[in-house]
Amino acid sequence: MKLKNPFKSLYVFEWVLWSLSMLSIVVSAVVSGKSSLLETISSLVGVTALIFVAKGLIIGQALTVLFSFLYGIVSWQFHYWGEMITYLFMSMPIALLATIEWIRHPYKDTDVVEVSRVTRKQLLTMCSIGVVTTVVFYFILKALDTPNILFSTLSITTSFTAAYLTFLRSPYYGIGYGLNDVVLIVLWILASVEDISYLPMVVCFVMFLANDLYGFFNWKRLSKQQKSE
Repeated sequence: MKLKNPFKSLYVFEWVLWSLSMLSIVVSAVVSGKSSLLETISSLVGVTALIFVAKGLIIGQALTVLFSFLYGIVSWQFHYWGEMITYLFMSMPIALLATIEWIRHPYKDTDVVEVSRVTRKQLLTMCSIGVVTTVVFYFILKALDTPNILFSTLSITTSFTAAYLTFLRSPYYGIGYGLNDVVLIVLWILASVEDISYLPMVVCFVMFLANDLYGFFNWKRLSKQQKSE
């Protein structure tokens, strides 16, 4: 597997998307005036991870592990227990396993992952584990008196689905994370109504949504390209 500077592989559109995402996060942090440094750093790491994941680059998945850890800490600081538990004890471990899986399955001798199709057995396994995970986490969140428990629980379901699809190297990971982004946008908007310092997280996940949707379409392109070669 050949490793190279991932920024050299970005197209003009990808440079624009990444730059706009970074700028939006920094500006929202400055405007709110209350955003913590860790919150800003985690968001910047997140959008950087996403643009590389969208290209199927293995380094993007490695950065996802770091983002999951940082975002879990940010959620803990804001007392969003559901997000903290989800990212530290579910998303981060799955992202780590996905990183290993991607390293084991590069496309030919490149640093791009080999795109795969989800089998019926894998889909059934994902749905079964997803239901159990959702139910278990719901009662955990309820016991912790988590605010906005409905959206927090839905976040767990969409986050697990997206992470699992990423592990399976499926283009539909982008749709899964896109749905998760929508849920998180709602969660952080609800939090921002009470405290404007949460506003940067809203902007963060709006930009995440744009990157994840691009990731889905780019992975479909990669899938066709790899099949034709």
